[in-house]
Amino acid sequence: MLLAHPAVLDDLIQRYTALEHALESGNAGPATRQRLADVAYTLCVSTGTRDIDTALVAARHRLPGSRTGDDSALTSTV
Repeated sequence: MLLAHPAVLDDLIQRYTALEHALESGNAGPATRQRLADVAYTLCVSTGTRDIDTALVAARHRLPGSRTGDDSALTSTV
């Protein structure tokens, strides 16, 4: 699997967070909702995940300085 560069992941996380805050504050129209959906999709594809919460955990895990001691959210049970 190809891995996105940490700088790309950091940018996507920041964009997602900003758009989510705009949505929560009530200052979001249809265009903002679509951009949020697009960024969420891109994060999922970039991290090889299927939902945004898992994608955010996986993306943050790949950032420089992230704590690698607990990746329990990323491990699958067999």
